[in-house]
Amino acid sequence: MIELFGQTYAYDDPRVMVFLAGIGVILLVVILLIVAVRRAGQSAELVNTVAGAMSRLSQDVNALGQGQNQLAGNIQTVSDAQASAQVRVIQTMETRLAEVNAQVAERLADNALKSARSMSDMQERMKESLAGSSEKTTESLTQLQERLATIDKAQTNIEKLSGDVLSLQDILSNKQRRGMFGEIQLTDIVSKALPSDAYALQATLSNGKRADCLVHLPNPPGPIVIDAKFPFEAYEALAAAETKPEQETALRALGEAVKVHIKAISEKYIIEGETADGAIMFLPSEAVYAELHARLPQVVRHGFNERVWIVSPTTCMATLNTMRAILKDARMREQTGEIRKALRMLHRDVEIINEKAGKLETHLRQAGDDVAGVITASTRAGKRADRLDNFDFEELAPDADPKIVPLAQIDNDGKGGR
Repeated sequence: MIELFGQTYAYDDPRVMVFLAGIGVILLVVILLIVAVRRAGQSAELVNTVAGAMSRLSQDVNALGQGQNQLAGNIQTVSDAQASAQVRVIQTMETRLAEVNAQVAERLADNALKSARSMSDMQERMKESLAGSSEKTTESLTQLQERLATIDKAQTNIEKLSGDVLSLQDILSNKQRRGMFGEIQLTDIVSKALPSDAYALQATLSNGKRADCLVHLPNPPGPIVIDAKFPFEAYEALAAAETKPEQETALRALGEAVKVHIKAISEKYIIEGETADGAIMFLPSEAVYAELHARLPQVVRHGFNERVWIVSPTTCMATLNTMRAILKDARMREQTGEIRKALRMLHRDVEIINEKAGKLETHLRQAGDDVAGVITASTRAGKRADRLDNFDFEELAPDADPKIVPLAQIDNDGKGGR
């Protein structure tokens, strides 16, 4: 940097370079003058040459001074321009800074407002969450109380069921009570599946034997006996067996017990000409029935051979529904004559309805024609009334020859005059 006339300029500024070049030229001229003065004594021509050179140098110096003055003016102009530019830049920067400050303040205000809103929303959500949590907690406690009440009720039911199981064990441990249990279950199933006049409970046959249930089926097959049997001891022994030999022994005992019941039913409740050619053995336990079909199929086949069919509560209901269908079909066959008679009467009623409908159609058609005639006459009468209503009575002129015959004058005696 270099300072000239109170202004600072860089070395690479063209004006500085011109100024330095001028100074270099002056120095060179001075050196030449010194050399020329030293050699002045050697030659007059050299003096003249030096004088001319000095003259030219003086002119150059004057020109250089003018250039310096112009350079100084230009430098001053540039300095003023730079000062003005600096002032404008400073003003622009101040303006932008003020705008930036205003924007920053506005954004800070917006952020503060948004933060306040966010805090308010967060507080509301926290309040709602706390309220919801409180409601959920209350609801959970209510549900817990309800479940505890349900558990208490279930516990009561379990205790009652335990008592029922103990009672059932007492019933099943006694053979007579066990028979009564099977009969009660059979009675309940039969009463739900069949009408009351389709069966008889504890019916006595011609051989003096009493059957648990006698279903009155039509011939064929005829009345069929259902007898309840429950080989509980043999099944209980099978369920209590632990080793394989014990299980096989208990299984054979169960098969033998069932065969005994099959033989008793076949001998007591199959009477030719009185009952059907077969009977039904009711097992009141699905477990015993499943055990027989799963592990003792030969016993089931033995029952088929003896014309005794083994049923459980589920299969008994299906069998009774089949019997109900048979009874319904038989009763419908018995009532075939009445049904045909009712159909003939129904056909006659339909014919009468058709005749009455035909007559009603004729009357309605005639009534429609009469109504149409009345409407036509009413229309004509309305049109004539309109023409009379719109008729204009014109007044006759005084000198016109009247075409209306005047009425005769009436005397006081009541006679007309001329």
